[in-house]
Amino acid sequence: AEKRPPNLSGSVLDFNKSPVPYASVALYTSDSLLLKGTTSDESGSFSLRAPEGAYFIKISFLSFDDYTSSPISIIRGQPVRLEPIELKPNASMLDAVDITAEKSQMELQLDKRVFNVGKDLGNAGGNAAEILANVPSVDVDIEGNVSLRGSENVRVLIDGRPSGMTAGSADALRMLQGNLIDKIEVITNPSSRFDAEGEVGIINIILKKEKKQGLNGAFELKAGYPTNAGASFSLNYRKNWVNLFASSGISYRSSPGSGSAINQFQSPDTSYQFESTRAQRRGGLANVSRVGADFFINDNNTLTTALMLRYSDANNTADIDYNDLDSMGEVFFNTLRSESENEIGLDLEANVTYKKTFERKGHEWVSNVSINQNDDTEESNLIQTETFGNIESESFQRSSNTEDQRRYELQTDYVHPFGKDAKFEVGAKASLREIQNNYSVELKDTGDWYALTDFTNQLVYNENIYAGYAMHSNKIGSFSYQGGLRLEQSEIKTLLKATNESNPRSYLNLFPSAHVSYELNPKNALQASYSRRISRPRFRELIPFFSYTDPRNFYSGNPDLNPELTDSYEVGYLQKFEKGSLLSSLYYRHTKGPTERITVTDSTGLLRRFPVNLSTMDAYGVEFNLQYEITKWLRTSLSANLYQASTQGSYNGRRLSSETFTASGRGTVMVKLPKAFNLQAAGRYRAPRISTQGKTLAMYTLDLGLSKDVLKGNGTITASAKDVFNSRKRRWIVDTEYLYSEIEFQWQARQFLVIFTYRLNQKKSSNRGRGGDMEGSDFDI
Repeated sequence: AEKRPPNLSGSVLDFNKSPVPYASVALYTSDSLLLKGTTSDESGSFSLRAPEGAYFIKISFLSFDDYTSSPISIIRGQPVRLEPIELKPNASMLDAVDITAEKSQMELQLDKRVFNVGKDLGNAGGNAAEILANVPSVDVDIEGNVSLRGSENVRVLIDGRPSGMTAGSADALRMLQGNLIDKIEVITNPSSRFDAEGEVGIINIILKKEKKQGLNGAFELKAGYPTNAGASFSLNYRKNWVNLFASSGISYRSSPGSGSAINQFQSPDTSYQFESTRAQRRGGLANVSRVGADFFINDNNTLTTALMLRYSDANNTADIDYNDLDSMGEVFFNTLRSESENEIGLDLEANVTYKKTFERKGHEWVSNVSINQNDDTEESNLIQTETFGNIESESFQRSSNTEDQRRYELQTDYVHPFGKDAKFEVGAKASLREIQNNYSVELKDTGDWYALTDFTNQLVYNENIYAGYAMHSNKIGSFSYQGGLRLEQSEIKTLLKATNESNPRSYLNLFPSAHVSYELNPKNALQASYSRRISRPRFRELIPFFSYTDPRNFYSGNPDLNPELTDSYEVGYLQKFEKGSLLSSLYYRHTKGPTERITVTDSTGLLRRFPVNLSTMDAYGVEFNLQYEITKWLRTSLSANLYQASTQGSYNGRRLSSETFTASGRGTVMVKLPKAFNLQAAGRYRAPRISTQGKTLAMYTLDLGLSKDVLKGNGTITASAKDVFNSRKRRWIVDTEYLYSEIEFQWQARQFLVIFTYRLNQKKSSNRGRGGDMEGSDFDI
């Protein structure tokens, strides 16, 4: 059938009689029911088609007062052309827009913190792991493991969903270029709507995605020392009923790292000591690409499809030099172990989301299907040279590690509002995951290769999680509340093919959550929250056989590990000032069966590290996040986390306990200089921490960045120095009954970068990227 032409049209102007593009135009019936809506085009014009009847329109646009028309009558065969509509500026909104555009990095909300990636010069040219390391209260260790408020049991999502880049190798986040990331959300006490996985909450990485009409996007080139080069783009094209988006980033890195250790072993009948140094270089080619589309079927139905591909080809080398010392501290035996590794990674993710909205605002149904396939292969060749006096000998080894993962997820959520501000929400989710891990080590002897059976095995890991939840929320005056209950059935099984050992686990858990909020006045609000969380063992933590990269340090899992269960309580106070805001939080976590990796040694000095469940852990903390604009040219962002942790437990009859008081903090200063220059300095500090078998020493780092806008504001050149003092080194001490070790390791040395960014039909201050923000706030009432 031929499409009928619109019968209601008009144009939107500002106070200077200039067109206002992308203004929201809503058509209401005479009894205030929303019928349909559209946006003005680049000339400020809009058009709609409506059946006969009486209507009015409402037009809204940022920094202008809303406009509501007088009654409009639509009569068949008589198109209505409205007089040009002039919007009046809203003075308070104009001030707010100016502040938003000039904010540094963080938006503070009671239920979460949102970090705008592009606002931090320290993120320029970085990857996802480096960007997360710049987020207050978040830490990324030398191996790429992410922790929040001192705990590694945090759920990391991409666009609100698990990803092969966050559930696989810890190093995978280093392959996602920062220019593809829009913002990062940190939710420390999630509601029942979210998976219960993650002791300390959720970190959600939101990728860039615009919905503005026409073609727009951004391009980036970077080069740095040590070797670090890359290019990326992010593009959107929106026209009528379809929005297309695509992004891709390719990079090549070769990063040097180093480490050293002193180990002293002493038992009643034996003493032994050795020193070791490590020099490594890691890197290679990596690419992450993403394409997708939003199909606006009509005003109430939207279908979104997205496909993401990650490919990496890394070449890593490491030289480990051991010196065995006699009682006088002299070297009597030397071992040099040289490793060359090639690592190929391929990750493919596909998502389809259907969203249906109803007449009433907030009434919606969303369903999602997600498929993820991840394949990683590591092939290593090792040469070990041993020197004793004048005698030198060589041995050759090789190892292979393949990890193939399949994940399928189905999720549906329904929200039904009622009354003035109340709503009821229900949802269900199924997550099916299988990992096949094949690991082998071979030794060359008289020309032939033979397997070391103690280090060779095939593991099949199955994890099926079935969940359902219900939530209710309401707002009564200044008081808001939300309560929910989530049920999760976990079916987990590990199978060792070589020995046919199977270890099935099945458990059913209830996870309640509660949030209350009270608005004291427009600038001050209080919130209290509670949630129950679970941290299931990662599949690597369940593998019983040891890795063999380092002949004196063996790492393994523990098939008898149980999940951790945590009760989390938090109270927050948000204060808004004329030029900033302060979020203060008190929190407490009680964990049953906390997991800790312990170290044991034998009479030859070999160190074995594996995880065990301890009894309990109690953590108390206070956290502050401050944003403040000192002057129009000077802004600052400060955060601090101070906490006390008490851990109790035992292993093989030996008591393992610790009491630690520690802190971490980050401060950023942004200076606006003349001629479109910006200068930023960002420092981080992490205080020492006591563990059950020793302590982690303090660490500090400083990053500097300088940027200049060029090409009439469409381009930016940024120069940055990361870890200016070359001090981002992890240092820790292991102190047990028979072993004392001092270890220092630096994953990546100081780095210098130059980045050029070009924006196509985008403004620098724009932060409109959406891209799967988990469907709104956790306390969205």
